[in-house]
Amino acid sequence: MIKVVYDIKIYRESLKNMIKPEDTVVELGCHIGNSTKIISELAPDGKIISIDNSPESTEHMQKLMDKYKNIEFIKADARLHETLECVIKKIKTCDVLSVDLGGGYHPDTTFKVFFIWSSTLKPRQTIIRNRGILDFIHSTSTVETIKSEGGWLESSGGAGVPPRLKEFTLWSSKIK
Repeated sequence: MIKVVYDIKIYRESLKNMIKPEDTVVELGCHIGNSTKIISELAPDGKIISIDNSPESTEHMQKLMDKYKNIEFIKADARLHETLECVIKKIKTCDVLSVDLGGGYHPDTTFKVFFIWSSTLKPRQTIIRNRGILDFIHSTSTVETIKSEGGWLESSGGAGVPPRLKEFTLWSSKIK
């Protein structure tokens, strides 16, 4: 399942319904860790990899890592392929992918990050918090039904980033 929300209360409530005690959760855009704390408590027997590039995140996330041993914080840019490679080396599977990049801003970047990370990690469930994507979804109309049942767009194929998406090479030199 892929869930898209904007309201932070709905986002955090949704996490409670998605995360199991032993889950591996990759959180993109943890900022100072307010949601990370919730995620950590929901998956006490799991592993949480939290990523953010904001300057204020490091000190706050270090305090959380000292308190919760299942959290690993990586200060990095989720848009970079090197960051994804680093995470892949640390985990065997990803049960839940949490994407909260920019809240209501940058829906194009948020979708690209979601697409590449989810195509690679193939999570059971994904939650995206972004107003622009949610607004787009609620503003559309179609007669076609294309549906993915997992936490990634398996309807796009299982080979990661499709080669026809050449624009992604502008985004990361690692994508051929």
